[in-house]
Amino acid sequence: MEPIYLDYNATTPVDPLVVEELLPYLREGFGNPSSSHPYGKKAKEGVETARKRVAGLLGCDPAEIVFTSGGTEANNQALIGTAMANREKGNHIITTAIEHPAVLNPLRWLEGQGFAVTYLPVDGYGLVDPQAVRQAINNKTILISVMHANNEVGTIQPLAEIGAIAREHDILLHTDAAQSVGKIPTRVDELRVDLLSIAGHKLYAPRG
Repeated sequence: MEPIYLDYNATTPVDPLVVEELLPYLREGFGNPSSSHPYGKKAKEGVETARKRVAGLLGCDPAEIVFTSGGTEANNQALIGTAMANREKGNHIITTAIEHPAVLNPLRWLEGQGFAVTYLPVDGYGLVDPQAVRQAINNKTILISVMHANNEVGTIQPLAEIGAIAREHDILLHTDAAQSVGKIPTRVDELRVDLLSIAGHKLYAPRG
């Protein structure tokens, strides 16, 4: 008996339309997009087209899109990069106790580098209270990281409300949106987030 695949929150098959879009670049469009010759220019056009499409999905400028190997690398760059770049302003980070390990692990690493992390609890529905976020802020808080949709129970966090609080205090807000992009609206302006991480393989793209 053939098994039935029900683990789409973990990873998805590559959509046939995605395969069709990729094939020309796997066959003849293999140039280095940083090269100035025709092969490189063709590859560069493909990268920039993809960048514009992702920006359109998220409601941001194409220049704000940074491609990585996946969600874990994206979270590491967002969290560690932001923390290190703002270290002179403070060393306090706020997150929730139910974040994905791809968020929790880099935050634990940052704790070893002298950063203080507040792990907020959630209620019985998996929701974090925006007012708890407000109360956790102090004069050394530089970053807040709250997932958009939970990978196990599907809870959608009140990011816009948390984002408004973050902006009141001039604090950057990051969200791991690996489980929400492609399923529900995830426009950065509406969510009021400064950094948003995606994993393409959660919405029919190749892994890596």
